[in-house]
Amino acid sequence: MKRNIITTSDGSKTIQIEEWNEQYHSIHGAIQEANHVFLKHGLLFYSMQVSSTQPISILEIGFGTGLNAFLTLIKAEKDNLNLNYTGIEAYPVQPEEINQLNYVELISQTHQAVFEKMHETPWEESCAITPKFQLKKQQKFFKDIDSKDNFDIIYFDAFGARVQPDLWTEDIFKIMFEALKTNGILVTYSAKGSVRRAMQAVGFVVERLPGPPGKREMLRAQKMSS
Repeated sequence: MKRNIITTSDGSKTIQIEEWNEQYHSIHGAIQEANHVFLKHGLLFYSMQVSSTQPISILEIGFGTGLNAFLTLIKAEKDNLNLNYTGIEAYPVQPEEINQLNYVELISQTHQAVFEKMHETPWEESCAITPKFQLKKQQKFFKDIDSKDNFDIIYFDAFGARVQPDLWTEDIFKIMFEALKTNGILVTYSAKGSVRRAMQAVGFVVERLPGPPGKREMLRAQKMSS
């Protein structure tokens, strides 16, 4: 499928799959969406409830361009958080595509080497990107995740249900539920009723939150203690 690099409304670039008319990030602003959905309502929300010395484990569903991981690393550095970050991706983005993205230019030019290291580290190996940010990239399908009670936060950033409905089913969210620790959270840009109902069916407590630019709402789901 043909892939294009396009510019979103906040000036940041993303990858578009032409055949699907689907993007890796919101056309209303890639960086704005990532900050709002995953940083504000994911990492910041969770980190305010735990000790700052407690390591936080994050699972990203759809590592893609590395934008969410890059923003998370910078936020963790600023707030002195210890993070273990696992990014799942079935079809890794190619180096020539990464080189066309402008995230370093717009977010933090002092982190150029860090951004490059995130993409150059080997898949399937745990690598220290900074002293407080451990990254493991895994190339696999989401349905093949077999983690149990491993993660505090899940960034669910899969392609939309319009083009890949099989990624937004009860079966997938059951895998997500089992991968989270008790009181862990999952955040996603989606607010579809079918997605919310699938989350609730497997045991999540789900809340609607104001969405990023271009979207009225988003969802945050929590695995509550029984």
